[in-house]
Amino acid sequence: MTNNYNLSFISDDDLYSHVKETVEKYRFSIDLKKFNKNLIDPIKLTFDSKVYDKSLEEIIESEIIRQIDKSNTNHIGYFHQNIFKYFKGNWKVPKQGFDLINENLKIFVEMKNKHNTMNSSSAQKTYIAMQHKILQGADITCMLVEIIAKNSQNIPWKISINGEQYNHDNIRRISIDKFYTLVTGEIDAFKKICEILPTVLNDVIQNQTNEAIQNSVFEELSNIAPESLLKSLYLLSFEKYDGFDNLQLD
Repeated sequence: MTNNYNLSFISDDDLYSHVKETVEKYRFSIDLKKFNKNLIDPIKLTFDSKVYDKSLEEIIESEIIRQIDKSNTNHIGYFHQNIFKYFKGNWKVPKQGFDLINENLKIFVEMKNKHNTMNSSSAQKTYIAMQHKILQGADITCMLVEIIAKNSQNIPWKISINGEQYNHDNIRRISIDKFYTLVTGEIDAFKKICEILPTVLNDVIQNQTNEAIQNSVFEELSNIAPESLLKSLYLLSFEKYDGFDNLQLD
């Protein structure tokens, strides 16, 4: 049973379900395979341990927390992107291409968490894709929607490509509050979501089974080289490198 959240642009059940789906995506386990998915750099971990005067266990624990946090940040992206499919107006989340589209309004959206998420190369690539899209029709609008923007804004996106400045009225740079206003017609719709979110999360979590983070990284590392955690890290990354079959560490 959900509370009454009293938002005109999304039903109580849809909001509860969407928050619940996001919570259930949160990461609660990590093993050595996941820990090393992007190839751990044991040399950096060695530097971090010595320079910050922390044990190797503390450094590894920090790296585990960083990885889990990065994964969960992606799930918050899911929350921001997918909530719009519950709003009126035929907003859809395609499986590929743009993050959000409205074929009726001919609006195509790329959504970014922070204003500085994209480097210049990525920004140029996104802008060029939007240029290509608006060439398909004079009534098409492309939008870069930023959750955490420098300002509340709905402006043409100005960008430099190969030293030339570009901007077009149909390629917009919009903060999330202005986008919520565009979609819902309510000027403070995003503020209302932020206000009610803690209540919805409380409702969801009260109905969830408490789940502790399961971490088998240290146990699996100890199986590689029981005599040395540092040696385990080096063998994890460099086992097939020349000379590492006889690795000696102080």
